[in-house]
Amino acid sequence: MLAKRIIPCLDVRNGRVVKGKQFMGIIDVEAPERLGRYYSENGADELVFYDITASSDERKTSMEFVKKVADEINIPFCVGGGVSTVEDFKEILRKGADKVSINSSAVKNPKLIKEAAERFGSQCVVLSIDAKRNEVGSWSVYTKGGREKTEWNAVEWAVEGVSLGAGEIVVNSIDEDGMKNGYDIALLKAITSRVRVPVIASGGAGTMEHFKEAVEKGDVDGILAASVFHFGEIKINDLKAYLKESGIVVRI
Repeated sequence: MLAKRIIPCLDVRNGRVVKGKQFMGIIDVEAPERLGRYYSENGADELVFYDITASSDERKTSMEFVKKVADEINIPFCVGGGVSTVEDFKEILRKGADKVSINSSAVKNPKLIKEAAERFGSQCVVLSIDAKRNEVGSWSVYTKGGREKTEWNAVEWAVEGVSLGAGEIVVNSIDEDGMKNGYDIALLKAITSRVRVPVIASGGAGTMEHFKEAVEKGDVDGILAASVFHFGEIKINDLKAYLKESGIVVRI
């Protein structure tokens, strides 16, 4: 079994890390490079940074914080938000990121996935999916920071994204985001059973048991969380010790 990755998620707005619930009620947390360095030194396997208002503001990702983070940490990190062209990929990777996440722009222009994968390799292309339960018992894909519902079914969009060249899928449950009730296991399992690339769980962590459940029942390769890490409710090294004791392979 490959080691399961523990990945803090840092939402960035106006150059600061922020956190909310279900994409609302945003509060300030810390400077991205300072929090990134803390996680880099305290057990995180990777980091993900989302410029959360870039798409809705119809602007590019802020490059200033990307360079600052790259200068401060020594673990892989991914950047997303406002990425709409292959040149955006190039600029973010050039500033020091290891991967680039796309969401709204990929739904609008699926060819971007293929173009980026062909130019930089699938390992650099992360498809982030914001999904919310719908009235027919499935999950709809949302864009622009959870503000706009699309016609895509989340599972089918994940399959399509992988077929176009995405090397990793981040599945974020809007329903569970920041609620600390656990990950949407049914959503995760629906996607992991259909794709053969790493899938990262996002949205809902509140206890260590939730991380364990995402791995054992959701069959994910990595577990992403924000507030439980940002506010010290769960220490990453404690979490890894717990998962290891539960028989889950992690990097210690």
